Amino acid sequence: MAQFIETWETLDCVVDFVDVDSDKWRQYAAKKTGLARWVYAREARYLLEFEQDIARKAKTSLFVSEQEAALFKQLADVAPDKVNHVNNGVDTGYFSPDHVFAPPFPDYGQVLVFTGAMDYWANVDAVVWFAQQVLPQLLQQLPQAKFYIVGGKPSKEVLKLAENPSIIVTGSVPDVRPYLAYARLAVAPLRIARGIQNKVLEAMAMGKHVVATSAAMEGIAYDASLAVSVSDEAGQWAEWLGDLLSQDSLPAAQNRAFIQAQFSWQENVRKLCGFLAA
Repeated sequence: MAQFIETWETLDCVVDFVDVDSDKWRQYAAKKTGLARWVYAREARYLLEFEQDIARKAKTSLFVSEQEAALFKQLADVAPDKVNHVNNGVDTGYFSPDHVFAPPFPDYGQVLVFTGAMDYWANVDAVVWFAQQVLPQLLQQLPQAKFYIVGGKPSKEVLKLAENPSIIVTGSVPDVRPYLAYARLAVAPLRIARGIQNKVLEAMAMGKHVVATSAAMEGIAYDASLAVSVSDEAGQWAEWLGDLLSQDSLPAAQNRAFIQAQFSWQENVRKLCGFLAA
């Protein structure tokens, strides 16, 4: 929407960038070759120029996490005191393990769940990597394990994964919470990411143990007290998943408490209102 205020020289505005989107295009370029790499790199360069221009005109520029704001300060020629952050949030009343749902799958003993829009390339890349690099190793240990990909508009690449009987692609569902509620684990194998991943916040708010890549956990200040396992190595993922799925129970109440304390909308909206009123 920033394009619509470019000519309003006297207008006080607060711009919510959410992510450093130009850096996401840079990441895309790094994963591509040939013409696609050139196109994505060009988009990253031109978008950063536009982001800088808008940030210079704005009273305050906001990002979704402290890490994201720090990245923009590093990349952009903008006064650092004009760049701030307001953490993303999650509705912990809606995403709560206290709700009762009908089971969305027949056997939830060894189910892994990924949630997200499945026509979004970063999510496609994530589930393809998991299906090709992690799941085969896991199935050698636990042949009954199932991987549910839950999200609308699955691409052809994602739909093809369902040829594996251990992978279920649901397409759009009316509510992702039953899938999180009955899954043993939530997985976030993102290799391209910016900002804070709502899928991780929602799973943690539902009291689920999360296995994730470092990119998926960027912006979330996790530590050893939480039920979170973070690695970028497929072999480590398979080992952890095998161990976790073999346990009788996976209590993760500490994850929900962490989200309630750090990512509640009440606190984050209060901070946002402070920037608007300044």
